[in-house]
Amino acid sequence: MRSSFHTTSMSSIAAGPEAQDSLFTSDYSAIPVPDNLIRATNRLQFPPSYVVVGVYRLCTDRNLYAPTWQKCKHGTVRGAVVGTVWTFFTFGIQKKFIEVFLANSPRVAGLSGDTMFGYKVPFNIHTYAAILALSTQITFFLRFFLSRNIRIARDRVWDQTLLSRGKGPEFWKPYVEEWDNPPPVEVSEPWVEKMFGGWFGLFVVKKVLLAPLALYPFVGIVISAWFRGLGTAHALHRRYFEAKKMTREQIAVFMEERKWDYRLFGFTAALLEGIPIVGLVFTVSNRIGAAMWAHDLEKRQHYVASQKAVKL
Repeated sequence: MRSSFHTTSMSSIAAGPEAQDSLFTSDYSAIPVPDNLIRATNRLQFPPSYVVVGVYRLCTDRNLYAPTWQKCKHGTVRGAVVGTVWTFFTFGIQKKFIEVFLANSPRVAGLSGDTMFGYKVPFNIHTYAAILALSTQITFFLRFFLSRNIRIARDRVWDQTLLSRGKGPEFWKPYVEEWDNPPPVEVSEPWVEKMFGGWFGLFVVKKVLLAPLALYPFVGIVISAWFRGLGTAHALHRRYFEAKKMTREQIAVFMEERKWDYRLFGFTAALLEGIPIVGLVFTVSNRIGAAMWAHDLEKRQHYVASQKAVKL
């Protein structure tokens, strides 16, 4: 049985002081919770909403986007220059290769010169596929030149997001079990999920199994995002688990209790990060969204701990 904090029906809530709350206005359960938890509980009903929150805050909060751009602008310029030169010299060659590939596999691809899965398209499909392939390559160049600085930027936006909520290290309390009967878990992941959720699985899925699909709209990105979803969510909450000093078993139980929350959040985050070029921006905004989600989860942990203390 889940704790009484989990809700099943909702009633109206008033607009809160935080601008992003208006994006997720909905009804809230009649089950009594403290006033300061109403908006957090509303957001917790649909974890992918935190991805939208992350994008919103990165685009509107100068304390987030200004230092991020300052840290990444030089690498972005260098990667863009290399990508432009690469495109100039290889576009024609790659387009010709794709024409030959599609001509030899029309049934598998579902694509031909001017159709996509049997539907007419307003552009030459070979040109589109070449542009898509080049955008993936340009993303690689950008990632190479940004590798160190973008990692620093991600850590900084996590810290700045929590700072903007007025939370310091003392905010994170020891783990509290929220379910009366927590689900049994294996601390070691099943080999299939471990393979496809980690870096090796990501490499196999993207570079081997999904390589042909990468030329076609959405297919490769969506399938890859599904395989990466749980691993992406776990990685995005690494700082949260570290702040609470949670053991591997506690992390496994915590994520199992919220399995579909983590899958949906991770899938949405991985889907956006998989978009060529602009996906790099989402790797930053997703950290902001993950920090906001961690903040609300921790507020719920505090509430459950206080309720258990009263019962004792």
